[in-house]
Amino acid sequence: MELVKTGIDGIDAILNGGVVKNATVLVSGNPGTGKSLFGIQYIYNGVKDFDEKGIYLSFEENAEDIQDAAESIGFDEWGDFVENGDILVYDKQVLLRENDFSSTLDRLLDDLQGSEYERLVMDSLTMFQLFFETEQERRRYLLQFSDILKQNGFTSLLISEQGTMFPDQEITLENFLTDGNIYLFQTPTESGVNRYIWIAKMRKQDIKNDIFPMDIEAGGITVHDQAAGFSMMEGSGGPSFG
Repeated sequence: MELVKTGIDGIDAILNGGVVKNATVLVSGNPGTGKSLFGIQYIYNGVKDFDEKGIYLSFEENAEDIQDAAESIGFDEWGDFVENGDILVYDKQVLLRENDFSSTLDRLLDDLQGSEYERLVMDSLTMFQLFFETEQERRRYLLQFSDILKQNGFTSLLISEQGTMFPDQEITLENFLTDGNIYLFQTPTESGVNRYIWIAKMRKQDIKNDIFPMDIEAGGITVHDQAAGFSMMEGSGGPSFG
């Protein structure tokens, strides 16, 4: 089984080597938990460390904001990678340029087919779904998007907002369409916040299922895979010490 390394400190150890190639993974969390930085780091590491080109789709930020976010944690070559085509950015100005959002999506889906890129991040799936007038249309495009990612060999992260502090384990269409679920969350402390990550599911993989502490510092996200202190207890509504 071929694995794609994220290059994020601690994550590949939890995954026992990386994400299964061609998988689509849902990355969820409430605002400020580091979801976008997680996606940026995944794309950046792919180019810098593994010679794998990446596509970053953002419905919420423009290309300059994305580059600023990357450079703020030390990914100084992001702009160079974009300029030379190793990273392809579709920002909100590109994705929302046309009045007919369906036309924009059709063009995007055409661009993805036969692509030389191997990694993809959508930020965010939540915003993506707001543009559809009917549930039937939303489901149709979500299924089509998922199929095209699989058919063209992308190993993808779909970022999703959630309003609750602790992971919401409600079963949705997105859960069924994705191969894995990663939750990022944080708890307030007197001095700031404590950050955590929980890989709840990853099809075809034997993973470490505890909740691990993580930090966001210069150089990106670090997950402390040797310091697990929590487990998700069924029916508890949140983490509890194991």
